[in-house]
Amino acid sequence: MSTEVVADVVVRPIRDSDVEALGRVHATCWHETYDHLISAAAFENLSPRRMAELWTHMAARGEEYNQFAALVDGEIVGFVGSGPARDENPPRERELYFIYLLHAYHGTGIGQKLFDAACGDRPGYLWVAKDNPRAHAFYKRNGFTPDGAEQLQPFLGEEILEVRLVR
Repeated sequence: MSTEVVADVVVRPIRDSDVEALGRVHATCWHETYDHLISAAAFENLSPRRMAELWTHMAARGEEYNQFAALVDGEIVGFVGSGPARDENPPRERELYFIYLLHAYHGTGIGQKLFDAACGDRPGYLWVAKDNPRAHAFYKRNGFTPDGAEQLQPFLGEEILEVRLVR
């Protein structure tokens, strides 16, 4: 874990031209984040190309979605997305859908810049893997607390237990 601040960080809205890079970073982040929760067999079908195809659809979302990429030296190292709540009875109107940052950039402040771009200090909620202490600490620093809701989320043909955090 680095605590070094990376100087030339650019956080900007996601563009259509980002899909290939986002696919690569997304696949890598999923491995780095979920390898301890999901079997190696489940990850066999995960490819940067498949993730890029997913991003082709996500990059075209409307204005009610906040999606940003973080770039270091012109290369995408992380991304974030928030938008309208998806839960049936949401605790807040806005939801943080995802935030991922390559492990090499943890502790540099880039994750906070991404979070601030997508969420600012607005009320919101998110779902996070119950067994992800680093993420829980990050969200706690940003004012989120568990509200007691849990769900099993399908993930690459398996399931991850998630908890809901609210601010």
